[in-house]
Amino acid sequence: MVQMKNNIKVLRAEKGITQEELADKVNVTRQTILAIEKNKYVPSLELAYKISLYFKKKIEEVFEYL
Repeated sequence: MVQMKNNIKVLRAEKGITQEELADKVNVTRQTILAIEKNKYVPSLELAYKISLYFKKKIEEVFEYL
């Protein structure tokens, strides 16, 4: 199984947005964002790219492959 860490929760806090707001911006459910934050779900490359673009970060700044 692929292991990944992410900084989404920290980035959301810095931007002052909820899981729901991020989910709306990247066209997924709040539950998907929650699962990614808790490292229970590894996003597709497309979704990882959308999240990174939203935060104006490189994918490597949001996600860390373990």
